[in-house]
Amino acid sequence: MSVYAFDKLISETRRLAAEYRRTTGQTLPVSGEIARYDAARLLGLTLCEPRSGGVDAVGCGEREGQRIQVKARMLSREGRPGARIGQLNPEGEWDRVVLVILDEEYEPCEIYEADRQEITDALAAAENTSRKRRGALSVAKFKIISQLVWTRENGLEEEIWTNR
Repeated sequence: MSVYAFDKLISETRRLAAEYRRTTGQTLPVSGEIARYDAARLLGLTLCEPRSGGVDAVGCGEREGQRIQVKARMLSREGRPGARIGQLNPEGEWDRVVLVILDEEYEPCEIYEADRQEITDALAAAENTSRKRRGALSVAKFKIISQLVWTRENGLEEEIWTNR
């Protein structure tokens, strides 16, 4: 058993990662773990340990039984056009993908959610591109096909809206 509470460790990881980025201009590869923690905490998910088949968490409540893959993208002030989310395996065992958008302090700003069909349709639309072969979607495309389910300002969105 650890001496530290997990939420305290995540908080300290956020602080150290943000300071490291400010100091060196480089990012530490911790955003995925922070996003998993935030998605579980904010959306009421149960984290899977060990992870398998691209499944990071299982839904509860309105997401009951849904197998969820969590992705993270840290957006900075300077912004990078064409930023992509991590590779998606269309053969994985997941039902939904949650994208946690983090700010420069590694704090969640927004969370988007898309189901498997929306994602496979988007990947199929990019039929002959290298992105399709790699299972990659841009953050902009993911936002278009997904639903905004949480914001820092409003918490859980009562009426989920789509970007279509």
